[in-house]
Amino acid sequence: MKKTWIHSTLLVVAVALFTAGCGNDREASGAGSNSSAQEKKTLKISFNPGPYSDQFKNGVAPYLEKKGYTITYKEFTDGIQPNVAVANGEIDANVFQHSLYLQSINEREKIDLAGVVQVPTPPMGLYSKKHDSLDEVKDGDQVNLPNEPVNMLRALNVLKDVGWITLKDNIDPLQTSLADITSNPHNLKFIATEPAQGPRALEDVDYAAIQGNFAVSNNIKLTTALQLENMTDPFTNIVAVDSKNKDAQFVKDIIEGYHSDEFQKYIKSNPDYEGYKLPAYFK
Repeated sequence: MKKTWIHSTLLVVAVALFTAGCGNDREASGAGSNSSAQEKKTLKISFNPGPYSDQFKNGVAPYLEKKGYTITYKEFTDGIQPNVAVANGEIDANVFQHSLYLQSINEREKIDLAGVVQVPTPPMGLYSKKHDSLDEVKDGDQVNLPNEPVNMLRALNVLKDVGWITLKDNIDPLQTSLADITSNPHNLKFIATEPAQGPRALEDVDYAAIQGNFAVSNNIKLTTALQLENMTDPFTNIVAVDSKNKDAQFVKDIIEGYHSDEFQKYIKSNPDYEGYKLPAYFK
């Protein structure tokens, strides 16, 4: 009888301990969920030199801060590191690139980022400090172009639009090269450099095709371009996030911030953004 009583007592104790353990696990899980939700109120966002940081800080951040977000910022000067940093979870989002460039980096680095919302984007332009008109082009003039395939295609299309070259049909943006030029009646000399070097190259060449963000960050006004590109959606810049987060609440809130009346009013009322390609959601 004594042994039976002892066994029954031990069983009751074991069940109690097991039940308490489950309760603690649920509490721990609940605490983790609350902690995770709290962590998502801290955003880490990166930019490259250009206008996108000011757009965000002045037009979007106030909207997000009203929702309780704390935002930290990081700046990069190349196009690979900020994408790898998002893929590694070091930052939550970046703003500096268009979707075709992002596609090329996804393929190159074997990562999976996605664009979630377009942002106002300054177009690529053809600039010169030696010539005041496109009509002044002459044989042998030097033209600086971005050396990245996707952005080189943008530059070549600008030159095509002004009648200086012709191009092959159906060029693969990720494989663009100077070999895609089919005629060059002015025998232009092309110098391909890192996109960020375009403003510096402008001092030495006859003409330079410069991406809008690098023009703006070097105090080159878009209105001084001899020709601006006819920008299409694939070349409008985006906010990029890890694909696994594209439906996360913080991403939805970032999208809402860009769509907000506050952001649109900031852009439309600021003369610094004259000449920008505005996303379709702008009213």
